Amino acid sequence: MLLEISQLKKSFRAPDGSFHCVVDLKSFALAEKAQVALEGESGSGKTTLLNLIAGILKPDSGTIRIAGREMSALSEPQRDRLRATTIGYIFQTFNLLQGYTCLENVLLGMSFGPGADRAFARALLERVGLGNRLKHYPRQLSTGQQQRVAVARAMANRPKLVLADEPTGNLDHKNAAEALSLIRTACQENGSALLLVSHDRDVLKQFQTVQALDQINEASASREKNP
Repeated sequence: MLLEISQLKKSFRAPDGSFHCVVDLKSFALAEKAQVALEGESGSGKTTLLNLIAGILKPDSGTIRIAGREMSALSEPQRDRLRATTIGYIFQTFNLLQGYTCLENVLLGMSFGPGADRAFARALLERVGLGNRLKHYPRQLSTGQQQRVAVARAMANRPKLVLADEPTGNLDHKNAAEALSLIRTACQENGSALLLVSHDRDVLKQFQTVQALDQINEASASREKNP
């Protein structure tokens, strides 16, 4: 398995001083090159779970193994390195750097991994249909085009695992469908596994395997659908 999670817990302190458990996950596994969607409403811990997997947050307890390495056992620089070389993250709000061009955004993503490869960065942007927008800044792009830059950046270091947090949440129906197809195709071409979280039924029905986040440990939580 590429990703293995066991007995994972994460809580945050509420304004009244009490602790609110956001993630309480007994077990979860994702195979190499698999594409799985996690279903959950707002506040169900979807983003927190992805941030734990990516090593952005540290769990209160439990283990997360990615490509055989235990994320929580690593130092912060080691987690940063593992994330940069193994994980691509597509954020709902894109998280593009506004003062940098499309090409520079992708190159900066590469700088945290093996190093900048201008030819490959250009090829990625061409693959997502932005070959004529290399020198454009995010503010000069449509929302759908910004999402395409985010996809290219996520694939910049040829990750083994791509995490997608409500990646169509800010797009209209047409652009959402195109973005989802682009993400899945890019993962297939790169041989990356995809773990996508969403509450959008139109998105979820595109996946053969969908698991409900709040019932992930129950046999009924996983259901097979037509691809």
